[in-house]
Amino acid sequence: MGTIFLQNKHFSPFDILVKNFFQTEEQFQTPTNRIINHPVDVYEDSDGLYFDIACTGLTKKQIDIKVEDDILRVSYTKKDEKDDEDRHVHHSGIAKRSFNLGWKIARRFELPKIEASMKDGLLKLFIPLQPESKPKAVSIK
Repeated sequence: MGTIFLQNKHFSPFDILVKNFFQTEEQFQTPTNRIINHPVDVYEDSDGLYFDIACTGLTKKQIDIKVEDDILRVSYTKKDEKDDEDRHVHHSGIAKRSFNLGWKIARRFELPKIEASMKDGLLKLFIPLQPESKPKAVSIK
């Protein structure tokens, strides 16, 4: 059995399982999940596959789109910004976090024919369907 360390306190899995069974003076705090999901919409229609990726505050040149075999990878690496001595930040609300997104694309889509456009901080990707992958009507003889 492993032990979870929270704020210099030790909790075994059994402690977590029965934390509310006995009233103690100690305040239990659950660990926080530090995974930050990047805002992305993925949807499909009869023409192909669409990706809408939020890229607020970024330019086209800062975003890297790569296609390798059947893998689509979209990434941005934040550069270290040195604070100016004359600049005093009162509030920093726009998070330009690095991201590295990847998807395995099904063979029914023509990944080499991917189209990309960017407008108002939204990166739009379109991958068309293979012509032979589109549904065909079959008549019964």
